Amino acid sequence: MTRVRFAPSPTGLLHVGNARIALANYLFARGRGGSFLLRLDDTDRERSKPEFEQAITQDLRWLGLEWTETLRQSDRLDRYAAAAETLKRAGRLYPCFETEEELRAKRAMRLRRHLPPVYDRAMLRLTAEQLASAQAGGKRPYWRFRLSDATLAWDDLVLGRREVKLPAMSDPVMIRADGTPLYTLTSVVDDLDTGITHVIRGEDHVSNTGVQIDILTALGGAAGRIGFGHLPLLVDSDGGKLSKRLEALSLRGLRQDGMEAQAIVAYLARLGTSDDPVPLPLDELAAGFDLGHVSHAAARFDMRQLLGLNRKILHALPFAAVADRLPAGATEAFWLAVRGNLDLLGEARGWWEVVAGTIVPPVIEGEAGFLHIARDLLPEEPWDGEVWTVWTAALRDRTGRKGRALFHPLRLALTGEETGPELRTLLPLMGRARAVQRLAGG
Repeated sequence: MTRVRFAPSPTGLLHVGNARIALANYLFARGRGGSFLLRLDDTDRERSKPEFEQAITQDLRWLGLEWTETLRQSDRLDRYAAAAETLKRAGRLYPCFETEEELRAKRAMRLRRHLPPVYDRAMLRLTAEQLASAQAGGKRPYWRFRLSDATLAWDDLVLGRREVKLPAMSDPVMIRADGTPLYTLTSVVDDLDTGITHVIRGEDHVSNTGVQIDILTALGGAAGRIGFGHLPLLVDSDGGKLSKRLEALSLRGLRQDGMEAQAIVAYLARLGTSDDPVPLPLDELAAGFDLGHVSHAAARFDMRQLLGLNRKILHALPFAAVADRLPAGATEAFWLAVRGNLDLLGEARGWWEVVAGTIVPPVIEGEAGFLHIARDLLPEEPWDGEVWTVWTAALRDRTGRKGRALFHPLRLALTGEETGPELRTLLPLMGRARAVQRLAGG
């Protein structure tokens, strides 16, 4: 059975790049009747925080994603230690004592000699006496994995045939000097133990995949037991790198701004393909999800397109779907009046201030006399849906104004905005007292 995982580190908030990976894994598994596992890579004790773990699970559920199991790497340290011992006995994990300064000097020397800056495996030549002496002197080793002298290849679910030449890479550090295991080891052990069948992640992990396949086989796994798919990275609407801006595009921030989860899901599900994003239930998105449709080129993340999709969703939402997220006191009539003018739900608060709060109308040069007449002609309450039509007809007859000359000063005075929802729907919600005050200049 298809089994995938999403493996964030609880060191910060999820952003749209993370969400895209999570969604791809979820839809891939759901479309095949498989399972989706959440793995929290929390071995970084200093940076991993409970509040970030809570935020991750809340944001995933807000998107509509559910998982069958939660795994925390901090609960599996004994398992990683056992795997490390297996690799040590096989001669694949070896101790190293070089400092960062020494490693930088080695890299610089190789570059000066026009050689690739690959680790020279000097520590493999340590004798037993030298190792014992170093440890007796108080040095604690960190541990590297000795890569095979091979080229590893796989048929990527997104990118097609890919290969990694291991001799061109440095032996990766697997365990820090303080005994903390690193992602390179823990991820492979977890994937083996939990029966992961496919790993779907970003294109920046391609070279790492070759290393992990090598580790997987060293731990007794079959080289082809896990399928890999690498999604091209995101760029902005102009084709520039989005990586530096991703933290600003957190799911939490987009949610607070009023972005709908359905818009984010619909957009990310089709991002990087030629398929148009369409708001659909997750089951329908999963049924049509195909990694083979994803372009090999970088995916262009366009906030304008996401906002357009969000706008389309908002304009069709019934009051019941948003009632608990609108300002206190907001009515269905208010929602139906303003929803067609919203890009983000958060903008509804501004319109609630217009109809039920206090605004400072702008000074409209040369229109004081017209607004005075408008105030005098304003019908008495009670008002119905025809009050705007009746009022503006009387104003037209009295002043001879029509079109923009008639309507624009009224909009500015009553709402403080150049554009917005139709005044025939806003005016009854606003009430006569508020309208009179604004026509008088505040």
